[in-house]
Amino acid sequence: MSNIEEIVDVLELKISKTLRLIDELRASNLQLEKDLTIARQEIEDQKQLNSNWKEKYETLKITNGILGSDDSRKETKFKINALIRDIDHCIAQLAD
Repeated sequence: MSNIEEIVDVLELKISKTLRLIDELRASNLQLEKDLTIARQEIEDQKQLNSNWKEKYETLKITNGILGSDDSRKETKFKINALIRDIDHCIAQLAD
């Protein structure tokens, strides 16, 4: 009988350890899932920020292309202002 009791005690101990390990692993898994969710959100935020910077960069490239070099910036500004006046004049004529 003593042998059977020892086997049962060992089994109970092993089951107890296994259950504690399962609980620890579940807690660890839950924490990892939370960390993963946070990391995914940070990645999405960084993608959005990256996209915003790309748009700003493209706008800057276009602006620099329109303005040209330092020598022709003044001339380009005058041309843009003249185009704006022409557009305003056209809008005024369409409004009449």
